Amino acid sequence: MLLTGIDFGQLYRDQMALAGGKEKPASAWDARALEMQKRPSDSHYTQAFIELTNTSDCSTVLDMGCGTGAIGLALAAKMHQVIGMDYSIGMLQAFESNARKQGITNIRTIQRAWEDSWEETPKCDLVVASRSTTVMDMTDALQKLDRTANKRVCLTNLVGGSFIDRGLIEALEREVRSIPDYIYILNILYQMGRHPRLDYIEANGRLAGIANVEDFVTKAELSLGTLSDSEKQRAEAWYLADSKRAKRGGDGFKWAFISWDTN
Repeated sequence: MLLTGIDFGQLYRDQMALAGGKEKPASAWDARALEMQKRPSDSHYTQAFIELTNTSDCSTVLDMGCGTGAIGLALAAKMHQVIGMDYSIGMLQAFESNARKQGITNIRTIQRAWEDSWEETPKCDLVVASRSTTVMDMTDALQKLDRTANKRVCLTNLVGGSFIDRGLIEALEREVRSIPDYIYILNILYQMGRHPRLDYIEANGRLAGIANVEDFVTKAELSLGTLSDSEKQRAEAWYLADSKRAKRGGDGFKWAFISWDTN
């Protein structure tokens, strides 16, 4: 079979279905908005995303899945206007609140989801989607980003399809059900006639920053659900076998930073 004969969009949707992927309701993000607003905005991830983003000849930016504004507000000084777009009203309120605290006035917000119609979404020179691309239909999402950007798109997508160290999941004797990762995006963009650039941003595992084995098990349950007694024993054994690695949350993971020009 030739590459051109493969429907990567359908393969993405098939793997997402097998992994049990589904959109979180907006209310779930509304509930987390205040907590996330308190997190520092100058993280290693944010700094790396900004450094990799080519803003040349761009005066407007749309931040899709803007959350509390870590990326969009960091770009505001370089832009005439920043549009934060999210389906969570709580996140949009946090975005606006953070802008006020930072004295940023060149912003506006739009409540809109990936699956909504984007016909009335204003076009911007630059469109970014930071850690917000766990969507059910990647082809549709990429086409919307591409159509909305006058000059270029920058996004990040999880490498490997799991935030939890595979070694821990295997130690628990659970099935590894990875969501689709960035390789689908590259192939879909290629079939769209785009020529994406690829880089990576390193990150700690989701279970990073653990003080002791008890905290590790508690935090693991927040990500993996309730652990049985035998699973707790296996998780403790995995932690104690290499506590330095476990305190990092495992071997960490990467975000694929993907960008392309639209003109």
